[in-house]
This record gives sequence, C-alpha cells and structure tokens, in this order.
Amino acid sequence: MSVAIVTDSTAYLPSDVVARHDIHVVPLHVVLGGVEHSEGVDVSTAEVAAALRAFTPVSTSRPSPQVFLETYERAAAEGANSIVSVHISAAMSGTYEAAMLAARQSPVPVEVVDSRVLGMAMGYAVLSAAHVAAQGGSAQAAAQAARSRAGRATAIFYVDTLEYLRRGGRIGAASALLGSALAIKPLLTLDDGHIEPLEKVRTASRALGRMEERAVAAATETGGDEGVDVAVQHLDSAERARALAERLRDRLPEAHEVALVELGAVVGAHVGPGTIGIVVSPRPDSSFALDDSTGAES
Repeated sequence: MSVAIVTDSTAYLPSDVVARHDIHVVPLHVVLGGVEHSEGVDVSTAEVAAALRAFTPVSTSRPSPQVFLETYERAAAEGANSIVSVHISAAMSGTYEAAMLAARQSPVPVEVVDSRVLGMAMGYAVLSAAHVAAQGGSAQAAAQAARSRAGRATAIFYVDTLEYLRRGGRIGAASALLGSALAIKPLLTLDDGHIEPLEKVRTASRALGRMEERAVAAATETGGDEGVDVAVQHLDSAERARALAERLRDRLPEAHEVALVELGAVVGAHVGPGTIGIVVSPRPDSSFALDDSTGAES
C-alpha cells in the first residue's frame, strides 16, 4: 500500500528534505499590508520581520479546504492508496479543521493528525510518519508515529517581546506575563497545543542560557535508546541562533543532529523578530533526519 504524507508550511521542513521524502506541503497565508502571500512561496521571513518592525499590519490565515482536497486528489492520482495529513496545533490555527473538511471528500482515505505542536516539533513528527510509510507501514501506523513523536517533543522559545503574540491572540496563559513584560525576557513552551509560560528572566543572554540548559536536560532525560534530534529555530536572529546551535552540538554529541532552521512567515508573524526556539525531539525509531551529516538551514 502506498501512503502519501501531507503537511502544512508551519512544519518548516527544508525544501530539499521535502523533495527527498516526497512530502506534500500545503502553504498557510500571511497578509502584509493587505496583500496576501503564500508561506514558502512568495514571501520571505525577512519581509515579515521588516513589516512587523515598521508596524505594517500583518495577519495570517489557514489554507482553504479546497486546497487540501486538490492536494489529496493529486496524491491519489500519483498512486497513493491512503494519506496521512499532519498539521499545526488546532488550538492555534484552523488548518486542521480545513484538512478534516477536505478529507471527507478525498478519493482515498485520509488520516488527519492534529500534532498539537508547530515548527520542527511538527517537522520531525512528519519525518517519522514518512519513515513508517517508506517502510511499508499503514496510514494508521504512520499517523500514530507522528502523534507519538509530536507528543514527546520539548519546545522552548524566547521572544524579545510578548506584543506580537498578544496582537495575534495566541498568547494563552502567557498573558499573565504581560504586566511585567518590559522588565522580563520570557521563556515560553508548548503544552497540549497551547503557548504557556515557562520561566521569567531579566536579560536576553540569561534567557538564552536558561533555554540551552533546559534543552540539554530534556535531551538527556528523553533520549532513550534511539536518541534525539534537535533543531534551533529563529526569526531574524541568525547569529545568536547559530552560536546557540554550536554550543548544543558541543554539549550533545550523542544527538543525531542539531539543525539550524529559520522560522517561516506565519509563525514569525505571531512571535516577532528576535525569536529563538529549540525543539528536542526524541526518536521512536531510526527515523529520518533533516541532513545525515551536518544539519540544515532553510
């Protein structure tokens, strides 16, 4: 049985990885100053960062069910007998709902997965699903691999300001930090699909140091026999992210990879310039990595 893998653009998998594993990616949309763009197609993260800094109105929207249906139909036409469709947390986006609506009309069965995460926490889950499918596993097995890996991931991120999350309505329980936002540099995490506060620190350097310590601890505690993949993600903060990735490579020599991956336009629109995140993703098996040698940056 041929199982096709579909995801959305907020997985932020590098284009060469998507091509290598024949993954179908449905873009979300970002609107800059009233002009709609497709993430990963005709808008860059640099453009989003510049728009946010210039106070240009920035918003995001889900793909339509019709776009998902067309993707499912294309996968079926290419020979897929079933599809696994893995998406950004339904608590943050209507993307999962759109995929579910399309799945009802798909010419082949579709297992739609609410990953409850985003970014490379979802990206690695997609790669695990693709690994199961490539080994001849069923759609149900591939979907379960994605759910399991996403559920075990640790995602920690630092934002320069909570203002962009507040504007986009994605702040959740972290809204409790707003009153002291000028005096702190918050560390946030993902918990069951929601953004939650993790720790309050006073300086950016301290925040990055604490994030590094938490990531090392998570890798040590959750690695198990198969080890972990680690991704450092950023928006318009390449040098700090690169330095952090280098330190993590030194401290986690047992990790399969420590990849450097840029956050895309949609998530970037909500977290703002200067954001840095770390994803620690325990492997359930000998799953794919972004790059078997050096890691990747998109």
